[in-house]
Amino acid sequence: MSWIDTVSDAVANYSRPVIAVMLVLTLVVGAGAGMVEQSSDLDAFQSDSEEAQKMEYIEENFSTGQENTSAAQVIVRGENVLTQEAMVENLRLQQSFRENETINRTLADDRPTIGVANFVALASLSEGQQATQADESGQQRAPREDNASQQRGARASAASPTLQQQIDALESMNETEYERALGDVLSEESSGEMSGLAFMPTSYEPGSSSANATMLMVTHQSGGGGGQDGMSSELADAQLAMQSIASEDVEGEDAEVIVFGSGIMGEEIENSMGDSIAIVGPLALLFVVVALLVAYRDLLDIFLGLVGIGAVLLWTFGFMGWAGIDFNQLFIAVPVLLIGLSIDYAIHIFMRHREQRQAGGAYGADDTRGSMRIALAGVGVALVLVTATTAIGFLSNLTSPIPPIRNFGVVSAVGITAALLVFGVLVPALKVELDEFLESRGIDRKKRAFGTGGGRFSQLLSVGSTAARRMPLVIILVAVLVSAGGAYGAAQVDTSFNQEDFIAEDPPEWTDNLPGPMEPGDYSMKENLEFVNQNFAREDSQAQLLVEGNVTDPETLRRLEAAEREAAESDVAITLSNGEADLESPLRTMHQTAEQNESFNATFAAADTDGDGVPDRNVEQVYDELFATAPDEAGSVIHRTDEGDYEAVRMVVSTSGAASMSDVTDEMRAIADGLDGNGLEATATGQTITFDIVQDQLMDTVIESLLITLVAVFAFLMVAYRITKGSATLGAVTLLPVVFSVSWILGTMYLLEIPFNVMTGMITSLTVGLGVAYSIHISERYSLELERTGSVWEAMSRTVTGTGGALLGSAATTVGGFGVLAFAILPPLQQFGIITGLTITYAFLASVIVLPSLLVLWTRYLGPDVSFGAPSSSPAPTASDGGRPTDQSEGRTDD
Repeated sequence: MSWIDTVSDAVANYSRPVIAVMLVLTLVVGAGAGMVEQSSDLDAFQSDSEEAQKMEYIEENFSTGQENTSAAQVIVRGENVLTQEAMVENLRLQQSFRENETINRTLADDRPTIGVANFVALASLSEGQQATQADESGQQRAPREDNASQQRGARASAASPTLQQQIDALESMNETEYERALGDVLSEESSGEMSGLAFMPTSYEPGSSSANATMLMVTHQSGGGGGQDGMSSELADAQLAMQSIASEDVEGEDAEVIVFGSGIMGEEIENSMGDSIAIVGPLALLFVVVALLVAYRDLLDIFLGLVGIGAVLLWTFGFMGWAGIDFNQLFIAVPVLLIGLSIDYAIHIFMRHREQRQAGGAYGADDTRGSMRIALAGVGVALVLVTATTAIGFLSNLTSPIPPIRNFGVVSAVGITAALLVFGVLVPALKVELDEFLESRGIDRKKRAFGTGGGRFSQLLSVGSTAARRMPLVIILVAVLVSAGGAYGAAQVDTSFNQEDFIAEDPPEWTDNLPGPMEPGDYSMKENLEFVNQNFAREDSQAQLLVEGNVTDPETLRRLEAAEREAAESDVAITLSNGEADLESPLRTMHQTAEQNESFNATFAAADTDGDGVPDRNVEQVYDELFATAPDEAGSVIHRTDEGDYEAVRMVVSTSGAASMSDVTDEMRAIADGLDGNGLEATATGQTITFDIVQDQLMDTVIESLLITLVAVFAFLMVAYRITKGSATLGAVTLLPVVFSVSWILGTMYLLEIPFNVMTGMITSLTVGLGVAYSIHISERYSLELERTGSVWEAMSRTVTGTGGALLGSAATTVGGFGVLAFAILPPLQQFGIITGLTITYAFLASVIVLPSLLVLWTRYLGPDVSFGAPSSSPAPTASDGGRPTDQSEGRTDD
């Protein structure tokens, strides 16, 4: 007795103990489901690249700002946001933020809110103080040309005056004083680290008293508890409260306030994940139920299928909890994926069980236990092969350098294994118990299998076998030509990994009519992001150049000065309204400090013997004096060890949010190449660049996972069919239609302009993993029927109507399940649903149309000696496993 017979006997004959064991395992494994946490942080997609390691080095060794902080940009838009009244309202808005408990507990201690209004008020207070001092000493006020320097000093102590003092100062100014202070803050000479121009749109004309937008920077800081997740939650709550307060404060006025920050963005992404599940979950379940009603036409079998789906999901999410794998954007597809695969298993087992009960005789059984035993033995090998090959497809993603994709592969492989156990053991045991119970009370449980018994479905499914009999070479030639076209399109598919990919657009109007729990929220972040990208420098859109090595060599500063010029002239660098690039570098920090401190100015001038603004001697002494004068500013651009050695410097370039990641990467790497050499190692890094690396790695993932899956599945099927069928070539023939379908789906992506992203990037391994299931079922059934009947056409007829019917039902439910993802809120999910649905469709068509022709040619030239005579006229489909071998011959005969 084979192992599959042993398992089948155990499930059918010892159903109650089997049910008890499986239920206990389900409870134990499923207990981990409550430990699954949700995450929407895109940083989780970053791999351990050199650029990511350099980012960690920067965060550890440079003072990149206040510790554990996050900045939000509050954009105030209106007809003119620079009027005196608008500036006062801007300060009152800041006051409202600070007085709100939800917001206040997240704010940084030092300058939690800062904007143009603060600068104007501080300039006024500074001038007032200078006037008082002048009156007391009998001296004249400082000349106007020194105002820029004075205001930089005022901004350096921006935390000193309270907001109320700033409001009072603004309100007490007459029109002339206000215009003068505003002009000083927003003049071209006001450049510097805290220039007012940095808070204005890039299209703003310096010195103008009119603008349609301005920015307020809000700095959040972790309270030290709750960890990163706690910080994210507090951040989201604070920024949502800011948006609410801002909306109320400007209500009825000709102004609009938008809040742009990581907290509110993360909140929208997580909400869109939840809303997507709330929409597609019920729709997928509804579609599956309707499809099963058509396929099963039996409420009990539908109920058992749904119970099995629930158990599979419980096993899968339980594993995620025990393994500590967070639920992110990728995993929204997991429930839909497992629902489709679970129904696939259920249909094959239930349909084969029905066929056995109808067949009776030597290859069937009238009782439910005997039929289930034979059904499991007949379809069990195919299910095991399907599980193994599908798991191989999923696990090929382990080669990806992107952690969430690796986790997705592992979780999906665990899920498909759980589906095999649940639908191969638990559900059959439950079915025989329930069927036997009902039949003991006179209820007939015999049902006809879907696709058998003649009718339109049988005629439709017979197309493949008819074509295989009449023109197999034509069918294969057409498949090859279409595949060649698909391969050409595959080479043109783009790759994308952008933050914008995961931000939902405002849901369409039809969603307003959904029931309460399914109705999605409002989403404005994508529109806000586009506005910020076009008009302001984003806090999270920066490139960094890390220079390590002999950084005290004067030649290093000369190279940095050249790199600074090159970066400022780059097309991807953000240019402020005064025409200057928004840069931070050691040289700029030195110049700004020299303007404010006479002692450092003297040291700097002494080191710059040729007067070109770049020290050419005593660089280490200049660094020492810079740290003594402005330690925070120096630590932001220069790394000094505890021993006082200088190891690295960095340059920060604010890049345009509208610039493509690849352009930013190319330009910054070109600048870094110019810094390399002479004892220096320069690396271009930053979030934009690390995300671009992820984008490149996605393409590598697509290619590598496809090759690994094809090779692994090819080898597995060759060995498996050599052992079970005595023919390794049957494994190669079984895989060939799947190769065709991979080419077809990639060509379709090109035609639909769908790029490879973190979701669609897995489509090649999924196509092989899912598609090979359809081919295996056809090949396995054909091989079984060929052995029993000895007739090619009889075996093919029974295969495409019996197993083909189950495949049609399976494909319909799986396509429908994935198709509902097109109604998701997240764009990548929509694309993934469309592409995966088409993948299943192509796999089904390849298995029932192309594979029969391949099997016929394989049988003719490489297969066993069987009859190629005319097919039997007897109605075989309803008894596909019940007829004895007929029409056998010692050798092959042609038509």
